[in-house]
Amino acid sequence: QVQLVESGGGLVQPGGSLRLSCAASGSIFSINSMAWYRQAPGKEREWVASITATTPRITNYADSVKGRFTISRDDTKNTIYLQMNSLKPEDTAVYYCNARIFVGGAWNTYWGQGTQVTVSS
Repeated sequence: QVQLVESGGGLVQPGGSLRLSCAASGSIFSINSMAWYRQAPGKEREWVASITATTPRITNYADSVKGRFTISRDDTKNTIYLQMNSLKPEDTAVYYCNARIFVGGAWNTYWGQGTQVTVSS
């Protein structure tokens, strides 16, 4: 059984910062790419950022967060992070982590349960 657990969400004023974490646990043999998605009320889930398992890491960002968000990972902890700076009200959403994990002889995609981020004054 594999679990992804996000943390770090909350209420922040416009222009503020938050750091999200997502830890993977369970019978994990290997983790490939990892990513963050978000879903705002009434909207479809959208991709935010992703990071590869390669050395050096390859990161990619949605245009809407480029220059403000930074994704990183710590493979010793099976954890990814999303540093969010200069937050805007339109960043308000439930943020989900996603990972491609090798478990039981096969690659599978896993999702966390989500963490709420609210940007409001």
